[in-house]
Amino acid sequence: MPFFLPERLIGFEYIGGEPDPEYEKLAKDYQNEIDFAFFAVNFGYSKRDYADLTSREKAFILKAYEEKIVTDSTLLRNAVLNAVSNALRKKGRKFKDLWKKRPKHLDSEKANENLNIVLEVEKKEGKSWIDRVLKANGLKQPERRN
Repeated sequence: MPFFLPERLIGFEYIGGEPDPEYEKLAKDYQNEIDFAFFAVNFGYSKRDYADLTSREKAFILKAYEEKIVTDSTLLRNAVLNAVSNALRKKGRKFKDLWKKRPKHLDSEKANENLNIVLEVEKKEGKSWIDRVLKANGLKQPERRN
């Protein structure tokens, strides 16, 4: 493994534990076979596919595998938690969605057009529309600080 590959990129954060020196000593002579078995079982690699990988690629694949396991288990936990909370919700309450849509980005041209329309309406009719909106929603006019 090249020395300039940052540990932060390939080091496991969740999987693993304390190293077992006895196991490491026993597995030292079989490390290549152990690694191949892992790649064959988990990723369906053939011996040729595995042999074509560099040690750097293996490290990144293993890190991506760890991230996938953590992401999948987190998604499963969230789905189960959501299902339980929906099953135990009070009568008449809305279901909680598992996924929320990302907010859409504001189109600056459209925002400028809308601002110009609002400013034109304010010139013609004044700012009384603000008072009507606030009153309809039961809110008070905010006080201006100077």
